[in-house]
Amino acid sequence: MIKKIIKLTNFSQQEKAVARYMKEVNDIQAAGLTRRDLFKMGLTAGVGGLTAIGGGRNFLPNLAEAASSSGTTTIISPPCNKPWSEPLPIPKTCVPVSACKGPTPEKSTCLEKDPRWNPGKGDVKNPAAWDDFTEARGEDHQRWDELGGLAACTLYELMAQEIDWNFYSAAEYPNFNSKVWTYKDMNPNSKGEFATGVLRFKAQYGSPVLMRMYNGLPKDGRDTQGFGINQCSPHLHNAHNPSESDGGPMRFFDSGKWYDYWYPNIRAGFASTHKAGTSRNGLWCPGDWQETQSTLWFHDHRFDFTAQNVYKGMASFYTLFSKDINLDTDDETTGLGLPSGEFDIPLLFTDKVFDQNGQMFYDTFNLEGIIGDQQTVNFKIKPYLDVKRRKYRFRFLDAGPSRFIELSLSNGAKLTRIANCGNLLPKAQIVSSIRLGVAERADVIIDFSAYAPGTVIYLENRLEQLNGKGPTGKILPSSIKTQLLKFVVSATAVVDTSAPLLQLQTQTMVPMPLRTANVAKKKRSFSFGTSNGAWNVNGQFFNPSVISAYPVEGSAEEWTLTSGGGWAHPVHIHHEEFQITNRNGSTPAIDDLSRKDVTRIGDAAQGTAGTSSLTFYMQFRDWYGDYPMHCHNVVHEDHAMMIRFRIVPPTDPNAGK
Repeated sequence: MIKKIIKLTNFSQQEKAVARYMKEVNDIQAAGLTRRDLFKMGLTAGVGGLTAIGGGRNFLPNLAEAASSSGTTTIISPPCNKPWSEPLPIPKTCVPVSACKGPTPEKSTCLEKDPRWNPGKGDVKNPAAWDDFTEARGEDHQRWDELGGLAACTLYELMAQEIDWNFYSAAEYPNFNSKVWTYKDMNPNSKGEFATGVLRFKAQYGSPVLMRMYNGLPKDGRDTQGFGINQCSPHLHNAHNPSESDGGPMRFFDSGKWYDYWYPNIRAGFASTHKAGTSRNGLWCPGDWQETQSTLWFHDHRFDFTAQNVYKGMASFYTLFSKDINLDTDDETTGLGLPSGEFDIPLLFTDKVFDQNGQMFYDTFNLEGIIGDQQTVNFKIKPYLDVKRRKYRFRFLDAGPSRFIELSLSNGAKLTRIANCGNLLPKAQIVSSIRLGVAERADVIIDFSAYAPGTVIYLENRLEQLNGKGPTGKILPSSIKTQLLKFVVSATAVVDTSAPLLQLQTQTMVPMPLRTANVAKKKRSFSFGTSNGAWNVNGQFFNPSVISAYPVEGSAEEWTLTSGGGWAHPVHIHHEEFQITNRNGSTPAIDDLSRKDVTRIGDAAQGTAGTSSLTFYMQFRDWYGDYPMHCHNVVHEDHAMMIRFRIVPPTDPNAGK
């Protein structure tokens, strides 16, 4: 591939040092050496960066950190000189199939072994000569027969695969294709397209999904970028799923294998606290309807390599609708009347660092956090979106790897926030901006009907973050740097059948579930800290063989998270949402007024204020097995801020320990 070369001219000594450092890291990665290898070999680097490798993250900062430390812009990657020249990539919806092409899915390992599908041979869209794929799974699906088995499932087939992707404007930099690892829908849509990049599932409560995921990543585990590992564990964040389909950090599988993930799409409490089900406006459903979820996402979760694999592109959306109780229906003429169809758009925000040739760069020796010189939206730098004069639903997702964001509109217009993390709020919130830690989500309604055709509005991130430790809390002035997505209001007349904003602001959506029925009897504390240049929980680094807590299935517990100063952590707990009861000993803040699966602690958790202590109530219902809790600054997670807990029956000898 011929690459356009950007010459380094008129650069400072610091900028040249950054370029040398990036080259040195690439050379070390290309040699297959890790940080641990360098420790063993006693090697040091020549640019003044890796020489400090024994002292933690004290070496040369990455591009964004260098830029902020002096107050000037230090970017050796090519700037985006033609912003707003490409449309926003809209995540394509995955297409279900009537049957999997390989063995028929089973409750456990497939009984049928042949024929095994070979999706590479003879496929002009994927010409690599793969051996036949083999099954990786070995665990039974819990409650498979009880919830209808295969007959009740909607089937999908996806592949984790390497593709070429240009984050820049193709018109400006046509040869800036990076090697990206992403998910590909193996079934074409009505136009014959195989969706890739940022994808989207549209699932419904009451209709379980079985997703067969093929690992088609390079078999030698290497590419020209030299980071990432070709083992994967897709985690559906934060669905109420059995542990064997959660996509936990220990359940990864190799290239050339496939795994059947079963997502029951059923509400929490169905087998424990709410066995008789519940009703909303006369419509019955299994479990507690007040545990209904909406905006989820899935991403790779292979321990020690989560940051690298997600950074390479393994992240997409899973949107869950509740037509069964006429709530969030995917039809704006029913239920809550939320904008739907082409007016319901997921937006994935993620940082990237690029070298002078426009290729993705990842610093595997950075334990603090990766802050990019470019922020992308659905894997594009500064795209535009033509919007019609009506209401839209946007699903914001901060996909990191380490940057916190605070989103607002350049014209100062308010946002109508209807969801926090994966959950509809009890009442819509009218806010000027929305802060998100890594993995947090927010659904908002923006009404463009009052704007004249041709009006331009920018979606901005104005939150200052100088390094990977976390944000300062300072809000920056609006500039081309803070602008992420350009909205252009079109002259197209369109009928808006979604609910009026006033109705959305006054109606009750999903009340907070009652906690009195299952009082927390067990209390636990977890301290998020740092030592020896890396990150820990309760003074311990993640150990794959250690289980740190054994909650009893059907029980509730009170957990308290604490953090010292100097950093921020977006903490995520798998399995079930929690309800925050106090922050720093006070009543919950506005960001806490919903069920949550990620919460921010540490510096600038709320505004410029830090959170040293946060307490929440959490239940452990319906499923057994192990799940993790970790910092979702995934660089912190990989080094090694994570623990596992195991949900057990009351008869287990470790129950409650």
